[in-house]
Amino acid sequence: MRSHASVSVPSMAVLALLACVRGSDAGVVEDFNHVQRCKDSLYMGTPPRGYLAGGALKKICQRYEEKPCFVTLYDPHKHIPVYSAYTFKKTDGQKTVDFPWMFEPQLASDKGSNNMEPFPQSAHMHMNFVDSQAVLEDYADVVQYERSHLNPDEHQDDLVDKASTYTLTNVVPQYREFSIGPWAEHQDLIRKRLNNYCRGRAYVVTGVTTSGNMIRRDNLDRVAVPEYMWSAYCCTEYDLNAPYFLRYKFPVFGAYGLNDRVNNHMVEVPLKNLEKFLKGRMDVDKNFQIFYNDCVPDL
Repeated sequence: MRSHASVSVPSMAVLALLACVRGSDAGVVEDFNHVQRCKDSLYMGTPPRGYLAGGALKKICQRYEEKPCFVTLYDPHKHIPVYSAYTFKKTDGQKTVDFPWMFEPQLASDKGSNNMEPFPQSAHMHMNFVDSQAVLEDYADVVQYERSHLNPDEHQDDLVDKASTYTLTNVVPQYREFSIGPWAEHQDLIRKRLNNYCRGRAYVVTGVTTSGNMIRRDNLDRVAVPEYMWSAYCCTEYDLNAPYFLRYKFPVFGAYGLNDRVNNHMVEVPLKNLEKFLKGRMDVDKNFQIFYNDCVPDL
């Protein structure tokens, strides 16, 4: 798995506490609008619409050290996120921190903490946690896969937001060849594009499609392996003097790629093309929409 330069946990905690927004309950919520900072992760405060399995999916306001950081729609049966939505922060793209992997207590019990928490040092976790989400043991012996973030730490700029991406509820298994190749290259491409040409706030939604392939442990299906990865950004305030070959990719554009060892290149497409592609591969209805009003601002 990926390694990073070390930052002490006490230093992380101090920085997180200094930067946090207190006083808002979060965790697993009925509606992302329940917490303003969760709503702020979504363009016009509106999540992607049209998911048919909505009742079985869990909405998580991903909260680290009292700070709501981004949102995730999570499948507690397949033990992976369906999508994570976040605001992009301008960054140099470096992974300079080493944070512990975390889990979401409220997926197991509504009495659990509303902050993500590090996995305990001992291997034992209550079955409620194991049943509701992926755990570290699920990834222990699967060397062909990387634990890949939907909201990557390279798209965040401070230690609090970077740390919050290291929860397994923001992670899916990707074939190593895809993860360190086309997928990593695409994330860096988008980082540079938004750094250079987005003048306002950029919203990103990154998600998966699945086909039934699973990571198995102890003869049980544990973690779904995405068939395709997809991502889209929305930035309504952008540089009108950007080169044309980039300017037409604003305010909104998308991409998808096959999560495999071969034929795994990323394909950049207009938003409507991406949505059409996904409608044939996900449990969504005809009204499926990634961004409110397709990222066209109200006049």
